[in-house]
Amino acid sequence: MFYGARLKAMPPKLKSDDGKHVVIRPLAYCAEREIARYARGREFPIIPCNLCGSQETMKRREVKAMLAGWEQQDPGRTDRLFRSLQNVTASHLADRELFDFESLVGADD
Repeated sequence: MFYGARLKAMPPKLKSDDGKHVVIRPLAYCAEREIARYARGREFPIIPCNLCGSQETMKRREVKAMLAGWEQQDPGRTDRLFRSLQNVTASHLADRELFDFESLVGADD
């Protein structure tokens, strides 16, 4: 949304564009801080990764900081943002592919 001008997110279960694979995100509904706390408690090893958004220059890090700031200002905001992706009202978005605005007529038409 902030960089690609598209409203989309990866759902907990997603079929690849070619239809050959399904990606499953079993922890999609868990907060990152809860996953990190569990991993520390279980003493899981930390495996270095340069592909997962851990680089300092990644936009992911910038958005994560923005969301943390929002959460500090208004606790629960990030949870509501995530829940909003589960409660979409297509007719209230501006996507002409999802809703035919041109054919709408009012009481005066």
